[in-house]
Amino acid sequence: MAHRHERRVTVVLLTYNCADRIHRVLEQLLALAVPIVAVDNASTDCTVDILRQSGVEIVRLPANVGAAARNVGAARATTPYVAFCDDDGWYEGDGLEIACDLMDAHPRLALVNARILVRDECRLDPISAEMSQSPVPDRAGIPGAVLLSFMAGAVVVRKSAYEEVGGYDERFFIGGEEETLGFPLAKAGWEMRYVEDVVVHHHPSLANAGNLRAYGLRNTLWTAWLHRRWLSALRYTAFTLADTPKNKDYLSGIRMALTGLPWVLAERKPMSAQLDADLMQLDRRRFADRRPLLATAHPSPSRRR
Repeated sequence: MAHRHERRVTVVLLTYNCADRIHRVLEQLLALAVPIVAVDNASTDCTVDILRQSGVEIVRLPANVGAAARNVGAARATTPYVAFCDDDGWYEGDGLEIACDLMDAHPRLALVNARILVRDECRLDPISAEMSQSPVPDRAGIPGAVLLSFMAGAVVVRKSAYEEVGGYDERFFIGGEEETLGFPLAKAGWEMRYVEDVVVHHHPSLANAGNLRAYGLRNTLWTAWLHRRWLSALRYTAFTLADTPKNKDYLSGIRMALTGLPWVLAERKPMSAQLDADLMQLDRRRFADRRPLLATAHPSPSRRR
């Protein structure tokens, strides 16, 4: 049976050295009967050969550019919406239709984050449970929990909004890259929602994790100083440094963050007071869950307004 999302959404599949698991992902994605653009981040195994056999459109990059590879796939899409997918998961078709309908109905909705079900037992990903309880108020009358960030491999995005803010910045590579896109979208007035009826199945693999933790710490610090207001940036830096395990990744992440500090401060554009107050609500919940002492020193949102 034909679905109305077929001409509205393109799946952009990001791949890297995933020959051992990509067959199942391709099988599920091909069943959606939507355009698929696979962007390969310079794999050194036979991933691209398997992609060729599937018949999907392939863009093979000469070097691994991390999350910014998604920009290449989005540029190839001829549909108004793009469903970003990593090489260890896939979407349910009915959910894609729901996401497309929502964005059709709400022109300022830039992004819909799916409910993530993990492995064959379909366990709810803890980040999905956290998103569903977002304390940020809805001011736009759009269904779903209000988000200020998301999960990169489980979102349907409005192509025009994505391109308006420049997509992913190659300087961040990968690791916690979502806020590097989420904050610019929010600052530009775009809305983001978590919608549980949109579903992604995730079979996580750590095969290509590499220095992900170090990059993630660096990116978190860079993003804080690029977009947060001064006091918010200071507090979140303190929380991040206290909350991160002290090991070689910690030292490497700090070193990389300091190396990039000149360009971060040169390009710094703090968000509005209202957006910063919304973000502080999310911070307070994270602090209370993981660092109670920091949480008690954190002012209430009303004091930030």
